[in-house]
Amino acid sequence: MSKTRIFALSLIAIMLLAFVTNPSKEEQEARVKEKALALMKNAASEKDKQNNELVDFGVQLFGNVLVDQFIQNNVKVYNYYFFSLTKIRWEGKESTIGGGAFKQIWLSPKIDEKAKEIVTAIKGS
Repeated sequence: MSKTRIFALSLIAIMLLAFVTNPSKEEQEARVKEKALALMKNAASEKDKQNNELVDFGVQLFGNVLVDQFIQNNVKVYNYYFFSLTKIRWEGKESTIGGGAFKQIWLSPKIDEKAKEIVTAIKGS
C-alpha cells in the first residue's frame, strides 16, 4: 500500500471514530448544568458561610428550575457531526463556552466570565 492510501484510510477511520463518539446535545447540556449549579453554590456560599446547609437546600430547591430555564432559553449546542460547540447567548451576543469530541466535553474558562456577567446583571435588576 502506498503512503497516500494509508493516510486516506487513517483519516477516514479518525473521521468515523469522531462521528460515532461525538457527545450528544443532552450530554453537553447536562455538563453545562453541572457547571452552572456549581457556580451558583459557590456564589451563594461566599455570601453566607454560616448557613451553608440552608444555602445548599435553597440552591437545590430553586437553582435547578432557574438553571433549567436558563439553559433551555440561552444555551445552544451546535452539532457538526465530528465535533460539537456549546454557545451561550446573553444580551444579544453569542459566545462559545465549550466543545465536545471523542466523548469528551470541554468547557472554556469563558463560562466563569459569563456567569459573573449574568449574576451582576441579575443583581442589578
